Amino acid sequence: MSEKIKQPELANHDSSVLDLAFIMDCTGSMGSYIDNARNSIKMIVEEIISLEKSDVKLALIEYRDNPPQDTTFETRVHDFTASIKQMKNWLEECQAQGGGDEPECVAEALHAALKLSWRENATKICILISDAPPHGINCPGDSFPNGSPNGIDPIQSVIKLAEKSITLYSIGCEPALIPYKEFFSSLAYRTGGQYIPLTNANLLAKVIIGGAVEEISLEKLMNEVQDEVEKKKREGVVDEKLLSEAVESRLKSERVTTNQILLNNSNIEKASDSAIVYSKINDLKEMRKNFKPSFENNAVFNACTSDDLASFSIAPARMMKIEYSVGRCDISYAQSERLVQKALNRSKK
Repeated sequence: MSEKIKQPELANHDSSVLDLAFIMDCTGSMGSYIDNARNSIKMIVEEIISLEKSDVKLALIEYRDNPPQDTTFETRVHDFTASIKQMKNWLEECQAQGGGDEPECVAEALHAALKLSWRENATKICILISDAPPHGINCPGDSFPNGSPNGIDPIQSVIKLAEKSITLYSIGCEPALIPYKEFFSSLAYRTGGQYIPLTNANLLAKVIIGGAVEEISLEKLMNEVQDEVEKKKREGVVDEKLLSEAVESRLKSERVTTNQILLNNSNIEKASDSAIVYSKINDLKEMRKNFKPSFENNAVFNACTSDDLASFSIAPARMMKIEYSVGRCDISYAQSERLVQKALNRSKK
């Protein structure tokens, strides 16, 4: 019999209906992250349900690289299930191996997420766990420098995710992903999500729980946020910074608090100005003209050997200790920015 957590009964359009999809790089360097997800999945779901009384379904998209760099598979898709046992079985079969050049099938994986059986009334979250960029964004030695050989544009896929009210969390396995942080942050920001750095696989479960609980908390505010955004647009306000300030002011005046994922008991760093600029780019070709990996500014990355990057063994030693937790806090400006992105995306439907 499938192992299921008892689910609460919920009304239509209840923000506590949660569809949580994992998009996971399954190439050789990702073994510790796959192991942690497998070992923690039951605890992750139980804690989300405990905190938010959520009706949770899970999906998994595995990805590697395009042939001839990897001939096992590009993506392997497992659609939504309410069975934790089924999800754990998928993760048992998920092995970290293969991969050719540094970039991987990120484009194909994001495209596959569009085809999952998302519930219309759910809070929809994609958790992208990666340590390498997609093809086509100026990565040295890229075998497909113009992007996916299948013609799939990851930015177009993210735009479509946003239009479907699917929030992307980019979990960057650092230090390997640091040169591409602004790119992945821009993808998450486009959907109203966020980039979260991870230097230790043991923290993965806390990040997933924190992200899910925060998104459920924000989803409960969306009707009010959309009302404020539409009101300001009727007044002629279209600048996103001004819209975000208006939303923050309104919610703070109402003393709104939200569940938030915290890094060392503080708010996670908001999207940078450059990531926000990149988030307005609509296709990979234009991104390639504008985005350059930041190797020269990355002292930690430059200090790494190739073996370090493959195993992430240097991360705990050379980077400050980090802890993730969930706290109930006043609405933040960063959250207001993300709420505005969600509202603008939904107005395009």
